[in-house]
Amino acid sequence: MTHIIPHNFSIKKQERNKLNKHNSFVVWFTGLSGSGKSTLANALEIELYKRSVSTYVLDGDSIRKGLNEDLSFSSECRSENIRRVGEVAGLMVDAGIVVLASFVSPYKNDRKKVESIVGSSNFVEVFVNTDIEECKRRDVKGLYKMVKDGEILNMTGITSPYEAPENPEIEIKTELESIETSVQKILKFISPKLELKHE
Repeated sequence: MTHIIPHNFSIKKQERNKLNKHNSFVVWFTGLSGSGKSTLANALEIELYKRSVSTYVLDGDSIRKGLNEDLSFSSECRSENIRRVGEVAGLMVDAGIVVLASFVSPYKNDRKKVESIVGSSNFVEVFVNTDIEECKRRDVKGLYKMVKDGEILNMTGITSPYEAPENPEIEIKTELESIETSVQKILKFISPKLELKHE
């Protein structure tokens, strides 16, 4: 598309970060359905809000009901779902916001694509590593029961693959760590990233 020429606007991410008094980046939660991604993102946002950090949570179900309602759960559509989310997250980071993204995002290449869109320095991968049997036990949305009953055929971790991160910045094991402990673990990692460098 050679006819598309982005306008060079005067206010950049750096200026927006200065206005907000913190850096902006993406905290990307990945893990199986029921692993605790959304719960952790919500709890982290509360703590960041207390610290006057501008945040926004992008969550799988919310995006699927709106922006990506046209997509199925085929492998191709799953990848397109994550690509679109990556583009939105990139815009929000440019706007000066800390984005908390909660998506199963089962494929390594898709997560790498998001990292390339937002920039490696703006991407923190959090692997919510919860055993699938524990996810089935929780079954918050009733999805695993629907798989068992034959109502869902394409379920990550059962009939569709989940490619676990090999070197995530943070790994959370929700069977062993409380929400509070997990949030503090994430905060400890991202706090230095929030600080602006004084020139």
